[in-house]
Amino acid sequence: MDRAPNEIEALTTQLARLPGLGPRSARRMVLHLIQRPDQSLRPLLAALERVAQTAQSCACCGNISTLPVCEICTDPRRATGEVCVVEDVADLWAMERGAVFRGRYHVLGGTLSALDAVGPEELRIPELVARVRDEGLREVILALPATVDGQTTAHYIADALGTVDVQITALAQGVPLGGELDFLDDGTISAALRARRAF
Repeated sequence: MDRAPNEIEALTTQLARLPGLGPRSARRMVLHLIQRPDQSLRPLLAALERVAQTAQSCACCGNISTLPVCEICTDPRRATGEVCVVEDVADLWAMERGAVFRGRYHVLGGTLSALDAVGPEELRIPELVARVRDEGLREVILALPATVDGQTTAHYIADALGTVDVQITALAQGVPLGGELDFLDDGTISAALRARRAF
């Protein structure tokens, strides 16, 4: 029997392991790639190879980059004195999609979790404290999940920065744009009520 079907199946299995893809979506992708090797398969292979060779964590903020220090950290226009603390790179990319925040970031690499044995040493909290001191930052924006672990991490960071002259803020929580109260959970309604403002 020809080995090609087994190799194609192996490719399908690998793609199906990616987030958001299942076996059927992976099969459709593989079929598309194979039917268009010059337009799809070979350029994808070349791009994957380049990323595999060059992708690394930014030495300053923890973002994924192909350079030792990412473009956000080296952009002088983003030296605003503000740093936005996020749990992981996906959160950083989500903030960048909004194109509203023009400062710099700090990726923790997770949140504190007693159940998962994740302590401050496993996260990039000491690096954050050092950055705030060394760079003379004026504001730390905590953009962490509204979960128990996220809030625990936020309180830990606030305590760690207690002796540093820096303003610590957090993203607002509450009713999303276009949200209806009937569809929101009690915690979201409670957070929205506490964060109410003048109309």
